[in-house]
Amino acid sequence: MISFWAFFSWLLVVCGSTVCPCERPELCQQIREERDFEVFVFDVGGKTWKSYNWSMVTTVAAFGKYDAELMCYAHSKGARVVLKGDVPLSYIVDQANRTAWITEKVNLAKSQCMDGINIDIEQAVEKDSPEYHALSDLVKETTEAFHREIPGSQVSFDVAWSPKCIDKRCYDYVTIAESCDLLFVMSYDEQSQITGDCIAMANAPVRQTLRAYDEYLDLKINPKKLVMGVPWYGYDYPCVNLSQEGTCYIAKVPFRGAPCSDAAGRQKTYKWIMKQVNSSSSGRQWDDEQKAPYFYYKDQKGQIHQVWYDDPQSICPKANLVKAKGLKGIGMWNGNILDYSDEPVAKQQAAMMWNALLGC
Repeated sequence: MISFWAFFSWLLVVCGSTVCPCERPELCQQIREERDFEVFVFDVGGKTWKSYNWSMVTTVAAFGKYDAELMCYAHSKGARVVLKGDVPLSYIVDQANRTAWITEKVNLAKSQCMDGINIDIEQAVEKDSPEYHALSDLVKETTEAFHREIPGSQVSFDVAWSPKCIDKRCYDYVTIAESCDLLFVMSYDEQSQITGDCIAMANAPVRQTLRAYDEYLDLKINPKKLVMGVPWYGYDYPCVNLSQEGTCYIAKVPFRGAPCSDAAGRQKTYKWIMKQVNSSSSGRQWDDEQKAPYFYYKDQKGQIHQVWYDDPQSICPKANLVKAKGLKGIGMWNGNILDYSDEPVAKQQAAMMWNALLGC
């Protein structure tokens, strides 16, 4: 029999000297089990996580305020909860700063009973610059520290939809992939740099999205290191001009060297989109070239908008590729933005979006 004081002492150290906030103390123990297939969920706060499909979730990246209740519940389902890691690259060029940042994150993860970290650095980097090498060192050293201090922990790194210097993110993808446990490929915001006509297009056109995975695999990156990220949101573009063929010309908003970008539009949640499409002037339309849905509506000022988004029909072929290529898994940005109300249509729509992650 374990003595009371031994048990009490274990409680105190189980979350890095913090008393366990869970009803069952064992839920404060970090998750070490490796899953064959990842369903990686970004959570941005609030309590909608209670409506997630927990039979699928394996990892939650906590990008909102720390929520002990979420940590306890995820652990009860065998799912990891990982920190968000973000830092200016100019700061971590210095080795001492890098070490201090890593130490701070490891200690925070321990104190909050977290299971790792998701490094989300989307800054522009020139190849072979000091920041280029510092970023690779950061990922390697972070992974080593987490694995050493929290056995079984997971370190993931978020990358652009293609490794070809998208948004001037010219990272050493091969070295980074070798260093960490997972690359979360953000297969969305694919119109962040529009170099042709300034027109509204799909957030993640299927052919372009799928081709980019071949680009990652051509670098000899292990497919078991790749998690596909799909968007549960879309873009609402005010049309500066609408052609007779239905092409929506958008305002010129430059981004990192490109004359136009999706910044001309506004990100909209799937919840908003499902309500808006029903009252739209066009209803749901389908673009067979980009394999994506869209619709038009007119605002109160009389301006026409074109909205592009993803739904189960556009997500399914992407999810099918995950299994066909033997990738590690799939996830989304972000888990909170479905309609999780008790309204029957909303419940069906949410269930279909979760199910689409497993293909069709």
